[in-house]
Amino acid sequence: MEKVQLGVLGLGSRTTSYYLSELNALYNNKKGGYSTCPLLLYNVDFNSINALLPNASSELDLVTQDYLKRMDAFQCQNIIIPNITLHETVDRLKINANILHPIHLTIAKLKVLKCTKIVLFGSLFSMQSKYITSHFKSHGIEVVLPSESDMNFIDTVRIQVYNQTETTEVIKKYHLLINKYSAKYPVVLGCTELSILKPLNTKDLIDMAQLQIEAAVFSMQ
Repeated sequence: MEKVQLGVLGLGSRTTSYYLSELNALYNNKKGGYSTCPLLLYNVDFNSINALLPNASSELDLVTQDYLKRMDAFQCQNIIIPNITLHETVDRLKINANILHPIHLTIAKLKVLKCTKIVLFGSLFSMQSKYITSHFKSHGIEVVLPSESDMNFIDTVRIQVYNQTETTEVIKKYHLLINKYSAKYPVVLGCTELSILKPLNTKDLIDMAQLQIEAAVFSMQ
């Protein structure tokens, strides 16, 4: 069987659709014409994973490993998992596939930019846990967190995007919050729901999802 260049593990409907749309747009920009990104979408029942998130557990390990093992049969050169939090589980598993890891890609990007201090926007769980921040700190990158009230609002944005209930007022406030924090240090988006509503052409905004998408497309022939 010929190897598949890119595999995408289909999880939440809106976030997976976002990845597919952005992959197609970037690939078309690269190839032109009517090009669309060649990939394998392995769509699973997200409830089997989401009901176990965000906390790590042996049950979550088993479910995630089972899905990724099924993808092994397609010999994907690269795999995108459109859920930042789930990578903590993937890190614990013995997976032979090349996972396009959002945190590793972000650290590499920050090193190129010679950036040693960032503000993290993510789910409330991700901002308060040590998983993402410990990765950055181990590479000499200091992580600044928003104020408690701002973190709660950012998590509200995440929830509304997931439920597709975001309002114009919420989007505007979210964009203003990014502008506020990015005025001092680069803002890193560590949640795909937050990527969906990100402002375009904003300076000092680094999007983990976008880095995964770019790594996938730019590695293709």
